Amino acid sequence: MKGLFETLSLAHGPALRNRFVLAPLTNLQSHADGTLSEDEFRWLTMRAQGGFAITTTCAAHVQARGQGFPGQLGVFGDQHLAGLARLAAAIKAAGSLAIVQLHHAGMRSPPDLIGARPVCPSDDAETGARALTLAEAEQLAEDFVRAALRAERAGFDGVQVHGAHGYVLCQFLSPEINRREDRYGGSPERRARILLDVVAGIRSRCGPDFVVGVRLSPERFGLRLAEIRDLAQRLMREGQIDYLDMSLWDVDKEPEEEAFRGHSLLSYFTELERGNVRLGAAGKIGSGPAAAAALAAGLDFAVVGQAGILHHDFPERVRADPGFSAVATPVSADYLRGEGVGEAFIGYLRRRSGFVA
Repeated sequence: MKGLFETLSLAHGPALRNRFVLAPLTNLQSHADGTLSEDEFRWLTMRAQGGFAITTTCAAHVQARGQGFPGQLGVFGDQHLAGLARLAAAIKAAGSLAIVQLHHAGMRSPPDLIGARPVCPSDDAETGARALTLAEAEQLAEDFVRAALRAERAGFDGVQVHGAHGYVLCQFLSPEINRREDRYGGSPERRARILLDVVAGIRSRCGPDFVVGVRLSPERFGLRLAEIRDLAQRLMREGQIDYLDMSLWDVDKEPEEEAFRGHSLLSYFTELERGNVRLGAAGKIGSGPAAAAALAAGLDFAVVGQAGILHHDFPERVRADPGFSAVATPVSADYLRGEGVGEAFIGYLRRRSGFVA
């Protein structure tokens, strides 16, 4: 357990005070225009005060037409700066690194929410999304970088680029979704180009102490494990990012692809040469022993989702009791309110079977 509470340096920016990172969690709590609400402020600052080394915001959209959920935090305009600055200052005052997750939903943007057809690397009949033109794809990359610059102006320690879960950068990575014939489609390297352009742009245009992370998922959405593993290795080898967050759904699971069975999905990433890049993963880490086991399996830090909802002070609970395990669900709405979860978030959690009593 001792390793869970050791500091962790990053190539850029402040060190982490421990090895617990709050996962970026959709919560629907911001205002309709993307500005910060009191509920979102309370939810996140309580986690910073509760001992998380990194407090990551929910997915914050970098273009208005990239919104994926109602009540989503925005980072696409200067109208968001005041709330973002207030949030960053409070998270940092609690001793946690303040990180904005940069997001665009792509074809997963609901048309009635954005008031237009969603966009995608290629036309998609199922969602009605249209293909981005080359100029629009270039503007998309630019808007990710501008959002990072805006986060830096607001005082955040850094950003995490959302390349997972079937959202727009993940859609570019998918050979099933991305059928482009220009420089953003075709080979795995060309499909990864927009993500790499975003990372390079942030690193070159933000300050030398600005933290840059990337989140990837290696399965679902037409992704191929071998390609994502190779991309992860490239990101680590090139060293422009500070950390990689792998969203695995379960850190103990085996891969879905038959050819990779017999080893844990996690092992395909912990065995990579990571240089100065730190590696974390999310997936059912809900207890002190589970977090310790994740580090023993080769991770540098544990990304905590559900347990961070259930306990704003999950890291401190584990510090006090190494065997601590998150409370079993379902829990009452009043319990969640006591943990700083707002009404919109509670409503969202009711959609998850067996979470709210």
